[in-house]
Amino acid sequence: MFIDEAKIYVKAGKGGDGCNSFYRDKWNRVGSPDGGFGGDGGNVILEVDGNIQTLLDFQYRQHHEAASGTHGSSNHKKGKRGEDLRIKVPPGTIVRDAVNGLLLRDLVNIGDFAVIARGGHGGKGNSRNHPNDEGAPGEEKTVILELKLIADAGIIGYPNAGKSTLISRISSAHPKIANYPFTTKEPVLGVVKLYEDATFVVAEIPGLIEGAHEGRGLGDKFLKHIERTKVLIHLIDSAACDGRDPVTDYRKLNNELKLYSKVLTKKTQFIALNKADIPPAKDNIRKFKKKYPSKKVYPVSAATGEGVKELLEAVYKKVAVLRRDE
Repeated sequence: MFIDEAKIYVKAGKGGDGCNSFYRDKWNRVGSPDGGFGGDGGNVILEVDGNIQTLLDFQYRQHHEAASGTHGSSNHKKGKRGEDLRIKVPPGTIVRDAVNGLLLRDLVNIGDFAVIARGGHGGKGNSRNHPNDEGAPGEEKTVILELKLIADAGIIGYPNAGKSTLISRISSAHPKIANYPFTTKEPVLGVVKLYEDATFVVAEIPGLIEGAHEGRGLGDKFLKHIERTKVLIHLIDSAACDGRDPVTDYRKLNNELKLYSKVLTKKTQFIALNKADIPPAKDNIRKFKKKYPSKKVYPVSAATGEGVKELLEAVYKKVAVLRRDE
């Protein structure tokens, strides 16, 4: 199950108490203070792990607490520091404060980490001629984890345009494929390998519809996953199998991208006119080119593989340039 949002409560460890102790022997009847300091509490740390792809685990475990520091003891012995709690999250995780919605960290790359709750300081012992005190409590807060997939290319399009068929052809991903809309209920990641060392990650975004930017068809939940992509592959049903017009589909879906975020409209977009092997597609492709003469289009068939290689080579060439720029 793909889960891309979760709310969790985190609490850092409490500092250990300082010790109140006096050393006495036959020459020192009054006693010398020798109470040690308490150990600091452990921190709560979020760390990116490339082996994790979803926030599913946080649906079942929502409370996370780091270890407290141990108390100081006599003979100036300091308490042991509490062990940090490291919570693994997938690449592309955004951390927000649940109270005010402020962005705390954006964890993108494998190995990135953030301390989101700091452990309390250990209490002072009386060894330095001042009263001992208790350890400070650790920070505690509720945070929202939001996952935005990291992919080089995002496949977008209306339902039943053939996105699942395309990603299953060009990668090892195996999403559900059926001849009805909204087959895909969650984003799907796949790795495209053209030839040696020429690879890129592609994400299939579930079918978008008019009003997606307002949440229709869960569109706002899906649109966020293409914000990190370098390029977009706009897959259009050129055979109009569901009775829609390819030109209208292209215009309306681009309007949804604009209404959701102007950043999406600035991304390089590859227009793939799918189902080119079906007879009605020929006339529709000609009409599309006439309507948008300045745009490069790629007639393809995800079912037969026609034109797919040319499309992928163009996508990879652009992705490689953007990677170098980064």
